[in-house]
Amino acid sequence: MNYVLHRGSAPLLVSIPHMGTTIPEALHAGYVPRALDVEDADWHLHRLYAFARDLGASMLQPSVARYVIDLNRPPDDAPMYPGASNTELCPTRLFSGEALYREGNAPSADERLQRRTAYWEPYHRALQEELQRLKAQHGWALLWDGHSIRAEIPWLFEGRLPDLNIGTANGASAHPAITDAVARAAAHHPEFTHVVNGRFKGGYITRQYGKPAESVHAVQLEMCQYLYMREAPPYDWDEAAASRVIPVVREMVEAALDAGRKLHG
Repeated sequence: MNYVLHRGSAPLLVSIPHMGTTIPEALHAGYVPRALDVEDADWHLHRLYAFARDLGASMLQPSVARYVIDLNRPPDDAPMYPGASNTELCPTRLFSGEALYREGNAPSADERLQRRTAYWEPYHRALQEELQRLKAQHGWALLWDGHSIRAEIPWLFEGRLPDLNIGTANGASAHPAITDAVARAAAHHPEFTHVVNGRFKGGYITRQYGKPAESVHAVQLEMCQYLYMREAPPYDWDEAAASRVIPVVREMVEAALDAGRKLHG
């Protein structure tokens, strides 16, 4: 199994699609040596979001690295952010813009299809089925898509990101009351900067599964990694920093959940 699903009791599913760090050994030879360090993983987010189980949340966590396949990209590989640098369904570049594969070893069309079948489809099937289960049980569901990234990556964006980047596909993936509740929770903590639908508006998961008219809401949080870890090798957890930001993220998730309950009774 290339993912772990914990089924909870609340109308909340936390998906962490980029936390995986496993590249199958059979694929190692095709990558540049640097790629095997999976530097662009969303490190430690399973630890940061451990509080979600206390809220009764379901949790969906993959093991495969985004360098194998990006679970937050559409199956047809359409760019998520036209006009900006994008990584593909089967990425071919590091976030630095450098090549991910040795020359001539980028995955073929057949290999990309095989990876989609082996990794992408099972994850999305599990995600969709769990949302359906939660909606059937509660009448509505909230999908929280958790991400993290280095604060400065010139190939992907200019300057420095705000600390907390809230995405609802420009308002299309969640009811405004939920978006507003999350933003207000972030604003309670001015020591952390935040933005709504800035550079990161939500990837494929947020856009595909967030359907407020059908009582399913999706929020993406892209947070800067320095808030809870070291952004350089060995990418270790920073307990002191994490202890300051985890309560803020928890408040944001709880605010979204509370707003959804008010909307749906």
